[in-house]
Amino acid sequence: MKKLLLIPAAILASISSAWAVADNTVEVVFNGTSATVTVASNISSYVTVQSGTSSHVKIVQAESFAGVDATVDNTDGEIIYSLSGNSSDGEFYMEGSFKATVELNGLTLTNPSGPAIAIMNGKRIELSAKKGTVNTLTDGANDTYNGCFHCKGHTKLKGKGSLTVVGNSRHAIYSKEYIEVKNLTLNVTSAVKDGIHCQEYFLMESGTVNISGAGDDGIQVELDGITSTGQTTDHEDEDTGNFYMTAGTLTISNCQGKAIKADGSITYSGGTQNFDTSNTETYTSVEALKAQTADAVAGEVFDLNGRCMPSGARLGKGFYLVRKNGTVVKTLIR
Repeated sequence: MKKLLLIPAAILASISSAWAVADNTVEVVFNGTSATVTVASNISSYVTVQSGTSSHVKIVQAESFAGVDATVDNTDGEIIYSLSGNSSDGEFYMEGSFKATVELNGLTLTNPSGPAIAIMNGKRIELSAKKGTVNTLTDGANDTYNGCFHCKGHTKLKGKGSLTVVGNSRHAIYSKEYIEVKNLTLNVTSAVKDGIHCQEYFLMESGTVNISGAGDDGIQVELDGITSTGQTTDHEDEDTGNFYMTAGTLTISNCQGKAIKADGSITYSGGTQNFDTSNTETYTSVEALKAQTADAVAGEVFDLNGRCMPSGARLGKGFYLVRKNGTVVKTLIR
């Protein structure tokens, strides 16, 4: 007589759900104060969900992950995080050491106490709005982070859907490295500081970007290092602070600062610019070494790693960069 194998319903549901998720995919569905996170079985050993069923989702991607099981749509075999659903008190936080894609598949996400999406991963991150979907990100007033969408790595904003971002703390979109835009319809409807803020360079290849209501600049591009690499082929390893627009439509309005501010140059080789292109600013000069006392320094002060020193901070002896009225001065504090 054959014995029947009885599987508890909860385990069966979990197994069925895992089978329903494509390889290399982590599916996150927000629902109010909870979220359901399902990890594909082929990457389950690389992904740790530290948040349980909380709507403040925290995921750590193992440093040992180096790409597995490439597919036609995922030629690099990277992990894809698919986000959908709705939460007025939620967050998506991810740590990792390998490039990844974050897919927005009909997501409305508000975090009253921090960034809506925080990517603590220094590699290339694609933020992709799926075709035909409408997505909205909103953060809370908390200036301990830099953006409603905050990314530590290189950021590619893509997809044929739409994304609306509201920045209630600092910048609406922040990337510690470059930003590239392709196809996406991006609407920044307000920001306490910049609509978009990035380092290394900014490139708009196509799509539609609308920025309004920024408390500072529409787009600001900074050098990541102290000196420029100069423009490189395909922008590989480029750090210029340059702004490039080759196609698409860029609309910037009602910003308190400049439409575009860049540490390098600003280049339009195509596309439509719906803003006053004279309302821009570039930093092109670094004056000779200047020695002064700490209490005589006036302007924005940066250390030689490019980190902005807090206003009123006590400056120790050494070299700093001081930016004022469009000029950067290398300064020795005695």
